[in-house]
Formats: sequence, structure tokens, C-alpha cells
Amino acid sequence: MSETIVIRSAALEVTSLPVTAITRESRGLLTRMFADPHLLEPGERKSLVAELRGAVKAYPQVATLRVLLGMALCVDLDVHQAIEELRTAVQLEPASYIAQLKAGELWMRLRVMPKAEEHTRQARLLARNPAQAELARRQAAKLREMMQHGMQRGGYRGPSAMLGRLRRLFTPKVAIAREGPAQVS
Repeated sequence: MSETIVIRSAALEVTSLPVTAITRESRGLLTRMFADPHLLEPGERKSLVAELRGAVKAYPQVATLRVLLGMALCVDLDVHQAIEELRTAVQLEPASYIAQLKAGELWMRLRVMPKAEEHTRQARLLARNPAQAELARRQAAKLREMMQHGMQRGGYRGPSAMLGRLRRLFTPKVAIAREGPAQVS
């Protein structure tokens, strides 16, 4: 039987990991990151991300390691890589409460509400205890509040949408130029 490491944050069970995946020092950094992400110094964040990248390379099919890496990348402000890691974690384990919750949180922070709502809804459905259900409920409430205040991005619509916006931007100038100089009577 293989040994496992259990990482916990306040009222939230994260999961079990292979014992060789993360060093004791990185477990301490993860604990501090869960307590308050602002406590980690830039060097500590880089060290944690590097170690988690190595763990993901060693155990590519462990979704929880990808979630932890995604969270560390968010703390280190590497959003694009965080999106990819969390997306992969959700693909590897769609029934993972923490993967869905953290993916929803990241999309919420990026103001992409449809994706945030979907992942948060999935997390609410997957909650296994009252603490998990409460975290997902609070995230869903925050999403609704943000949407009521109009805090969302339009989302990606493709290159044709950009052309349409440019056309609208230049239309008044073209219309004025066609009319010619104002006639004085």
C-alpha cells in the first residue's frame, strides 16, 4: 500500500497525493499559501511553482497536483498557465470538487462569468460535506453579485467581432466625410 499526503486548508479537504510528489518544504509553502497567498515571497512562489511543475511531470495523471500547480501559478500571477493546468485537471477528473471550484474561482476573477458559473455549479453538485457546500455557495453568491453589478467581460467572439468593433469606431468619421463641408446659408 502506498503512503499518501493529505493537504488541508481551513475547512477544505484538498486531497491525497503520492508521498514522493511534494517535499516537506513545499508542503509548508502550500499550507502558507492556503492561509494567505500574500505571505509567500516571490522566491518562495517561484520555488513552489518549480517543485509543483516537477511533481506534475512525474505524475501527469494526478489531477490534484495540477490543481495545486494552477493555484500556485495564480498566486505567482501566471494566469495563462494556471488556466491550462486547471483545465487539464478538470478534464482528467471531472468529478473533482476542488478542480471545479478553483477553475470557477479563476474564471470569476477573470470576469468570464459563463465559465465561472458552470464550474461553480459543478462544484456545488460535487460537494461532499457542509464546508465544501458552503464554499461553493459563497462563490456562486459572489458570481451573482458581480453579474448584477455588470462586472463581466464580453468573452471571446473571434476576429470578425474585432472587425465589427473597428467598423463601428470609424463609421461616424466616414459618414461625416461623405456629407462634405457644412453648407452655410
